[in-house]
Amino acid sequence: FGVSPEMVQAIIAGGYEACYRAVEASEDDAEAGARDLAARGFTGQDVLVGIAASGRTPYTVGAVEHARQLGALTLAITCVPDSPITAAAEVSMVPVVGPEVIAGSTRLKAGTAQKMVLNMISTATMIRLGYVTGNRMTNVQTRNVKLRARALRILQLEVGLDEEAATEILDWANGNLPVALVMSKTGASLDSAESALEKARGVVNEAVNFIRKAS
Repeated sequence: FGVSPEMVQAIIAGGYEACYRAVEASEDDAEAGARDLAARGFTGQDVLVGIAASGRTPYTVGAVEHARQLGALTLAITCVPDSPITAAAEVSMVPVVGPEVIAGSTRLKAGTAQKMVLNMISTATMIRLGYVTGNRMTNVQTRNVKLRARALRILQLEVGLDEEAATEILDWANGNLPVALVMSKTGASLDSAESALEKARGVVNEAVNFIRKAS
């Protein structure tokens, strides 16, 4: 969706190393979650989503409790209702998947279900923030050939341009799809489109409305 990496951050017990090598004991430290949140500068203005298939992982429960004490919105994703994390969080999402095919291997059904819930949360959030128009990601960053081709298709479909015209205006916009969309929909200059998008926090439709109201 092209948002800043600071907007959505992942924190895991054991740190980055735990992403590729098991550090199981780290999840038993109930205070480590709070420390890791503090190290990231987490405040009451942020939102925390705590993920624990069992609902009782001390690291995650401790982080959720700390975040709630700060006044932050806290959500829990677990596969066990009425668990410590559902008691700690303000809002809980509990896909009950039943026993795993391999007992205790929560990376199977539980992990898959939790990933689906995360997909729903991230998608709905990006839609509400205005980074989607219809069913198209209109904040695509043209960082490689595939993404530039996607941006061109979106520009063609959103504005009704042929490939040549879409390529020309995307080049005028220095490869910036939101800027190209605002320019195409309003006839605004590059500077005006960029200024409107800055006022609109990057939301294309709001930037278009700013320009139309000003004209």
